[in-house]
Amino acid sequence: MFKPNNKMKKLIFIDACMRAGSRTKRIARPIIEELGKRYSVETIDLTKNIYPVADNCTLEDRNQGVVPEEHVAIAKKLAAAERIVIAAPFWDMSFPSALKVFFENMSLFGVTFDSNEKECYGLCKAEKVMYITTRGMNIGTGDPLEQATPYIKALSHLWGWGELTVVAAQNMDYSSAEEIEDRIKAAVAEGLEICKEF
Repeated sequence: MFKPNNKMKKLIFIDACMRAGSRTKRIARPIIEELGKRYSVETIDLTKNIYPVADNCTLEDRNQGVVPEEHVAIAKKLAAAERIVIAAPFWDMSFPSALKVFFENMSLFGVTFDSNEKECYGLCKAEKVMYITTRGMNIGTGDPLEQATPYIKALSHLWGWGELTVVAAQNMDYSSAEEIEDRIKAAVAEGLEICKEF
């Protein structure tokens, strides 16, 4: 098995594929394997790591400078990574809440973003982000009903992430088994092509 060395650029893979046998994960797996030939990949598995909702107590703690050390450490890795890959299925017109909660916990002043007292600006160095998803309905990227991509673009603006590329297979819940397999293969092929310039 390929083992990255310490001199390779860093890639963070955020895995929000919540179901066993996830179709999104089936697309992501070969893409991450390919990128692992050029990047040192670290996976953040949101199916195993549960992050707390950013409630009033959390915000009060943040105002006092109290943030869990492990959250700061992960946020610093996100800020330092040269590339980001996010895999998350289309849930309730966006993505699983576990991913939103993760982003809320990583959105740390002075780590992933900062402010000059006039506006916020990002501190992250990733020039490219890839978002991999599957959608049960026949809703394409850019459709007003698809709210995952706009959110990630907005977060990219806040954090300073660069170009966002989306790899998506859609209409997965209303297709034959053969059509589903064809769409997964096509999405993998598209992703592997993107990897060449990613």
